[in-house]
Amino acid sequence: MAREVAVSIYLFTFQLIFNIFKLFPLKDKTTFVSSFGRNILYTLREVEKQTEHRIVILKTYPCNITFKKLAHRRIINFKFSYILNWIFGIYHLATSKKVFVDNYFGFLAVTAFNPDVTCVQLWHAAGAIKQFGLRDLSIENRPKSAFRRFKAVYQRFDYIIVGSEKMADIFKEGFGVKNKQILRTGIPRTDFFYDDEATEKASEALYAYFPIIKEKKVILYAPTYRDNELNIHDIKLDIDQMYRNFHNEYVLFLSLHPAIKANIKNKYPDFAFDVSSYNINHMLTIADILITDYSSIPFEFSLLNKPMIFYAYDIDQYAEERGFWENYEELVPGPVIETMDELIRVIHSRDFDLGRIREFSNEWNKYSRGVSSEGLVNAVYHSKE
Repeated sequence: MAREVAVSIYLFTFQLIFNIFKLFPLKDKTTFVSSFGRNILYTLREVEKQTEHRIVILKTYPCNITFKKLAHRRIINFKFSYILNWIFGIYHLATSKKVFVDNYFGFLAVTAFNPDVTCVQLWHAAGAIKQFGLRDLSIENRPKSAFRRFKAVYQRFDYIIVGSEKMADIFKEGFGVKNKQILRTGIPRTDFFYDDEATEKASEALYAYFPIIKEKKVILYAPTYRDNELNIHDIKLDIDQMYRNFHNEYVLFLSLHPAIKANIKNKYPDFAFDVSSYNINHMLTIADILITDYSSIPFEFSLLNKPMIFYAYDIDQYAEERGFWENYEELVPGPVIETMDELIRVIHSRDFDLGRIREFSNEWNKYSRGVSSEGLVNAVYHSKE
């Protein structure tokens, strides 16, 4: 109850300030609200190519991308604790002709934009394994006011970007939106995987940072973030076992949430490397095998047609608490294992089906074909509709 009261006060204040600034004229300006940032980065570059719009970037947690400071860009740390920045951010939201967001932002429930404004949801995942939105099982424990707020946010989107029909169906169900709100231009950040120069440059930089990967293959472990991770003190991947079995042929890269990586004591600095702060898409270019669980990373990694293993050690608990959009074992394009012994056996045997990965990629990346950013900006800024 106390949380809902605090949220209500925050949104009332936000709405009051927004409505005052809404009286100001709209400007040729695009505001991005960035939580993850990769889709925003590719989109804003294309906006700068195709338009004369000024760019405003409102950075929110956990965005760690350092956007370049240019004359026509303004970058604002959009937090209530930075009160002046927060107020300026609301001003830009109220006076921009285009607004892009890449996550759920509760304040959208009270931003009744001018009819000439276009609000676009870029989202932060190319596909979905776990349920979210109106299908999130945790909603059952939230008050009705929260449920109404969720629906108000979802209806704020003029467009939601998708890379596949499967993701379009998920948004229709998870956000309760109509087909007319779905924009099938593909996921902007996947353009990276079609850009040979960019992928080669990223790989070369990583070879310079980690010379050992010129000699050994890379196993990348990138699990999803779990809600209870602040109370977990170790990862479920046994690094000792991984070292004993694979250190002659592989190195192990760990891409982890800050709450987990802080507790890891690495006994094998020449084998296990913390790459949590690195661009995950760049990491995918040099990974030979991906180990994950319920993350959305496989949807992009499948574009590279390389092996994946799904270490779902808590699958029953996770299914009960979060839920899956479809049968997990049938959805994911690789072996599903629950123990370290199974994981080691799969890596040794190389029990992978690359044909299944290609099918998975074709299904989930149908519209992501290397020109997604261009198509998105064309549709949002230059469409005759």
